[in-house]
Amino acid sequence: MDTILFDLDGTLLPLDMDEFILKYFKKLCNKFADIFEPDMLQEAIWSSTSYMISNIEKEKTNMDCFFEDFQKKVDRSLDELFPIFDEFYQKDFVDLEHIVNPNPIVKEIIQMLKDKGYNLVIATNPLFPKEAIYHRIQWAGLEASDFGLITTYENMHFCKPNIQYYEEILEKTNRTSDKVMMVGNDVQEDMVSSLIGIKTFLVEDCLIDREAPSYKVDYKGSMQDFYDFVKKLPRL
Repeated sequence: MDTILFDLDGTLLPLDMDEFILKYFKKLCNKFADIFEPDMLQEAIWSSTSYMISNIEKEKTNMDCFFEDFQKKVDRSLDELFPIFDEFYQKDFVDLEHIVNPNPIVKEIIQMLKDKGYNLVIATNPLFPKEAIYHRIQWAGLEASDFGLITTYENMHFCKPNIQYYEEILEKTNRTSDKVMMVGNDVQEDMVSSLIGIKTFLVEDCLIDREAPSYKVDYKGSMQDFYDFVKKLPRL
């Protein structure tokens, strides 16, 4: 094993996802208040996000899928929408940082793995643009430069829990599954990677488990347990 994939929200970045989504939509609806009714905007975003998640057309990025569907629902030009979304993620989104509760041990884990020579990937569900994901990496006390690949909706063509998402990461990193471990807190979205032979570590601090389907878990425990696991890994 020489490559470790990390989920972000609830794994490297502890947070209450329900609170985050609630406040995220409130800020986003405020940003678009002159154009859309809040309920209409929220419904359109949820629906287009579902469309993006279900898409398995490898020719389209997740961003392409989202806006292809979203534009049909809101009947507005992308030339009008893009600048507002861009400004939101560059300026307004950062106000959500107060919701998170970063764990100092995360920075130690990443530094230890870098010192030992491991390749690191942010394998967050690529539902958001680069700006939003890079902000959250910083909220966790980390830097984008710590990672060889960060999955965003601009550079990925599949979402979790589609197994094609993990296959695309293997392709982008030029790795085979036996060289890779996935570390995450979501049983269905993260542990599904085991289906193609990726080793898994389930972080239980902010556990998400919808009970079905269930997948193979090679290791599990708290982030402190993962820290102890990393200490025992060999240098490469």
